[in-house]
Amino acid sequence: MHPLFTRPLRLLLYLSAWLIVGVPLAGVLSLGTSRPFAQALVFAVPLALFYGVICLAAWWVCRSNPIEGRRTFGAVWTQLLAALQSSAAWVGLGTLWAFALSRVFHIGPDRAGLVHDVTVLFVAGLPLYLISAVVHYLYLAIEASHAAAQRALESQVSAREAELRALRAQLNPHFLFNSLNSVNALIGTDPEGARRMCEGLGDFLRRTLQLGAREAVTLREELALVDRYLAIEQVRFGDRLRVDRAIDPEATGCLLPPLLLQPLVENAVKHGVAGRVEGGTVQLRAQYAAGQLVLTLENPVDDDEQPRPGSGMGLENVRRRLAVFGARGSSLLAERGAGWFRVTVILAARPAPALVEAAHA
Repeated sequence: MHPLFTRPLRLLLYLSAWLIVGVPLAGVLSLGTSRPFAQALVFAVPLALFYGVICLAAWWVCRSNPIEGRRTFGAVWTQLLAALQSSAAWVGLGTLWAFALSRVFHIGPDRAGLVHDVTVLFVAGLPLYLISAVVHYLYLAIEASHAAAQRALESQVSAREAELRALRAQLNPHFLFNSLNSVNALIGTDPEGARRMCEGLGDFLRRTLQLGAREAVTLREELALVDRYLAIEQVRFGDRLRVDRAIDPEATGCLLPPLLLQPLVENAVKHGVAGRVEGGTVQLRAQYAAGQLVLTLENPVDDDEQPRPGSGMGLENVRRRLAVFGARGSSLLAERGAGWFRVTVILAARPAPALVEAAHA
């Protein structure tokens, strides 16, 4: 179906343009004849409208004969033949319309005037049809460009979703491996603690699946998930694991990728608390300032401790999640000093839609 048929307003504008074409056509038809311009106008304007409908056929001719590579010559030849046929059809309509005007209104052209009129119609019909074909080719090119851009966008979205799924799948085995080792360590010494850890682990994984399926979560939801994780580890470490939190209330409604903080907290516990006899304090900070959300996680480390195998997987995962999330200006900075290790995540503060609506209510 021609695209104009699906847009009534555009079809009306198109036909109106052809009615305007009928005015200069009437002027050309009245030249060299004694016929008044008004009579020529009555003859030319409806014919221009009819030819506008005929030129719509160029849409199907252009679609079936694209201008590309070796097919260009064939397409041009086909368009020339179509222009000749369209002009011939226009001449036929013009002849019938002239006879109708002569019989009904007695204002049609005489025999000599009819020959003049059909000649003008045939000659004018050729460039008019070819112009219509050019316009249709341009429209098809723009439509193809938009379709290609849409396919590229859909491909990017699919690739982004696939990478997100891969990153989420990577998190769960990594965490499960550490948690099951913790449960195994408690079974012999603290069966009740192992049972509580299994219950907490089940609740945590259920919550992880819920949040992980979403494109973005609020910091409030992410912190609730971190609390569930820390509750699991608290069973294992007891008083050795301490948490110091300072959360800006304005920051809790900001959006971030799901499961962003959990691997960072897991690293802090694994590499900063588990290896120390006295344990340590994990410091978690969240600030909202100048349109940015700044998350800081710091844990103690032993300066003489050798890096453990697998260290860095959580940080790399977070970097990739920030990149896939598409947060412009986001960054992750890891620093190590005397007795401490700090990770700072900065990303643009994006409030949740519900909070935006509430602020404007």
